[in-house]
Amino acid sequence: MARMTSSARPYLNRRLAEFGTTIFAEMSALAVSTGSINLGQGFPDTDGPEEIREAAVRALRDGRGNQYPPGPGVPELRNAITAHQQRRYGLAYDPDTEVLVTAGATEAIAATLLALLEPGDEVVALEPYYDSYAASIAMAGGRRVPVTLRPDAGRFTLDLDELRAAVTDRTRLLLINTPHNPTGTVLTRAELAAIAELAVERDLLVVTDEVYEHLVFDDAEHIPLATFPGMRERTVTIGSAGKTFSFTGWKVGWVTAAPELVSAVRSAKQYLTFVSAGPFQYAVAEALAFPESYYAGFRRAMATRRDLLTTGLTEAGFDVYRPAGTYFVTADIRPLGEKDGFAFCRTLPERAGVVAIPNAVFYDDREAGAPFVRFAFCKKEEVLTEATSRLRRLAP
Repeated sequence: MARMTSSARPYLNRRLAEFGTTIFAEMSALAVSTGSINLGQGFPDTDGPEEIREAAVRALRDGRGNQYPPGPGVPELRNAITAHQQRRYGLAYDPDTEVLVTAGATEAIAATLLALLEPGDEVVALEPYYDSYAASIAMAGGRRVPVTLRPDAGRFTLDLDELRAAVTDRTRLLLINTPHNPTGTVLTRAELAAIAELAVERDLLVVTDEVYEHLVFDDAEHIPLATFPGMRERTVTIGSAGKTFSFTGWKVGWVTAAPELVSAVRSAKQYLTFVSAGPFQYAVAEALAFPESYYAGFRRAMATRRDLLTTGLTEAGFDVYRPAGTYFVTADIRPLGEKDGFAFCRTLPERAGVVAIPNAVFYDDREAGAPFVRFAFCKKEEVLTEATSRLRRLAP
């Protein structure tokens, strides 16, 4: 029998009252119950390279990481992260004081915001945003201020004037995601330069979620915000192995930043998971040393899947925004005579045997996101072929 209390106060902390079960859990459960193809949650349906998996097996057998690893992460991984940042972007970090390994990017985001925000601080974030941003800001007592990316000429674009107008005396930090989930936009050098200029001018901290850094297509280029003048000392850069190496269940992420910022984030992180993924850290250290040919091949394979899905969605009647990065496609359902993404996604499994995510869950302004849905293309080509065949049933 449940214990009764005399208090009318809800059990759930009021800061989290607006957050229920994530849409990803709901839609993944719907995929299972209906036997549908799950193009909703962003996880691959095949494991990454065998060499990485074998590296984890070796670590397990050799007893490396089976007990608590060092709080900041194993030295091998911290060194590999700094070598990766130096090799790719010319960013030099001290592996002992400027790197922190986390339980995936999600913990990195939570620990960073818990560490850097005081109650009442404002966080300017690009909308639509990954759902954990809003929850983490709320848990820290902050206030989110969305700046909406709007569709224009085939991509979702940032209005720099709107971004500047969103910054007030209460703004503590900017939360930037590029390549951007869910829209697939990759911010341009000019857009990033303007963000950097604003951050320096208003003396703002910046948190950048760059987990899709290796998934950029065509002529797009990922440029870390920390490379711009005045930004290295004020930017917390978040990376992850899950999306790059297709081992999302290992939950290995990291933070790179100036020593004072890493120290602050570590103070919060140590009371979340403390440490995690010991043997997997050694495997990811080896993976980060892969040659450029691996990353190029990974991008080519994902670009092929992107093109397969975008072509199929277009033929099914959607208005499709071809992504320049990530492994998600945003599609507009209005050409199909629909306007409510939630209703569309909840009935799509029965109508077509496919699961997608309504983009409105990533918006404060639900109306702005209402007609958009997100499909993941990090699946086998034969799965995408079957999914697009099913989706063509929707064609007007």
